Amino acid sequence: MSGGMRLPWSSVAARRGMAAPGPGRCLGAAKAERREGFGLYVYPNSFFQYEGEWKQGRKHGHGKLLFKDGSYYEGEFVDGEIMGNGLRYWASTGNTYSGQFVSGELHGHGVMQYKDGEKYEGEFSCGMRAGYGLFVDKEGQTYQGSFHNNKKHGGGNMTFKNGDKYEGDWIQDQRQGHGVLHCADGTVYEGQWRNDVFNGQGIITHCSGVIYDGLWINGFPAAQAKKIVILGPEVIDVIQGSAITLHVQLQNEEGEVSEYENGRLLEIWCGVKTKQIPANSSTSLFKLIEEAERKPVKTPFGFECISYPLMDAVSGSWELKAAAPVSGKSGFALADLPIPKGDTEPESRSDTLHGMGDAPSNEDGFEGENLHPPAHQRVEHGCAVFRNIMLGPLLANYPTFMLSDELYKEGGKKPSGRISAEKAEKMTVSQEKIVDSRSELTAKGYKSKQDQHSMNNFRVLPGQYVIMVHEVTMPPFLGQTLLPAFKLLRVFPERTKIKNIKKETVQATTI
Repeated sequence: MSGGMRLPWSSVAARRGMAAPGPGRCLGAAKAERREGFGLYVYPNSFFQYEGEWKQGRKHGHGKLLFKDGSYYEGEFVDGEIMGNGLRYWASTGNTYSGQFVSGELHGHGVMQYKDGEKYEGEFSCGMRAGYGLFVDKEGQTYQGSFHNNKKHGGGNMTFKNGDKYEGDWIQDQRQGHGVLHCADGTVYEGQWRNDVFNGQGIITHCSGVIYDGLWINGFPAAQAKKIVILGPEVIDVIQGSAITLHVQLQNEEGEVSEYENGRLLEIWCGVKTKQIPANSSTSLFKLIEEAERKPVKTPFGFECISYPLMDAVSGSWELKAAAPVSGKSGFALADLPIPKGDTEPESRSDTLHGMGDAPSNEDGFEGENLHPPAHQRVEHGCAVFRNIMLGPLLANYPTFMLSDELYKEGGKKPSGRISAEKAEKMTVSQEKIVDSRSELTAKGYKSKQDQHSMNNFRVLPGQYVIMVHEVTMPPFLGQTLLPAFKLLRVFPERTKIKNIKKETVQATTI
């Protein structure tokens, strides 16, 4: 060969020594000069060096091709080309490939180990990931499925570092088409994807119990609820001792019912306006500290409220003739439905409301009674109904000096300012005696109708209250908690006569 010389192939020392310059490929050599067997060849540019098997002057069989920068290939050669199974190492990146080659390209099945910890095992075509394979990135996330031009393309499953799992269609490394996402927190979405987010028709079952089945745009529900609305008049009027039913809707920004939503958890809350503590109040410091812990709630009516107990009239004990409000001349809802004084049986109460404000404790006189705080309500097709809602009686340990003046105006029972503190304490003592007697009645099973009659007379004071419906979905659906909705509630004395009130029972609002 021109510019080259033949090496003594049988000599191991010569095989590891310097070779004379020669052409880059063994072409045009005489038959006698064609390399055969095992040998070492250093190319004239000194960038390449081959050590391995030769056949008719070409690299053929097993050999190792080394590069000046430290990279190398070791494996099978056919007629001078890298062909078959082999190992390729790139010194510049530290990456290593072990698998099949065709004409020097990664082609067929192989394993690529990247220096940063990533790994791919699967099919290659012309040096790129193509076909079916398993890819593990440096964060430990795994994808198993179809590839094209080094990207996830086609059907495949991926497990993310946070535990989420996706199974479905991919286009150019993005989720697109139909797919199912199983989140680590239990949330499941099934439907259409585009640009790696929810797009199109899909249904999500949130870990909180909320379900949205409808159209999605760029990862968000197209008809997502934005507010809570309590239907009916701005002010609800009720007769003392009556129950009401509240209809609630979840609406979008256009005021339309979010009928594609189910499962948001709503809670009803009642409050009464706070009042300044009199400067001459003789209430003990302990009481002041205790009542200071009743966190006030801001309302849209320009004043703050503290929690006031609500009850659920349980069927079979204090039965209601009806639960729907009656419409009055003023357009207000009126539930003039007094509770009949029937027999009652003791029953342990359920847990009180959670959330804003404090709920009554066992000391409030509810232990053993057949009265329960209203249950939470799950939204169905954007709507919820709170039935048989009643305001509880004035509690024995409730601070009368914190009640608003309106509670006394209707009944003509407002205390004078000079003795309000003393009278408040006397009322508290008197109410505690009532609670004690009621506790004794509980132990005896409420067998005495006379005692039961006195208990039924222990009702909410007339006046102005605030009703609030707020969301307590946990965790919040898509990270959003809806703002609460408020209504003013006016309670009139039981003997109040209101003209032009129709006595038939009708719904104040419809859904």
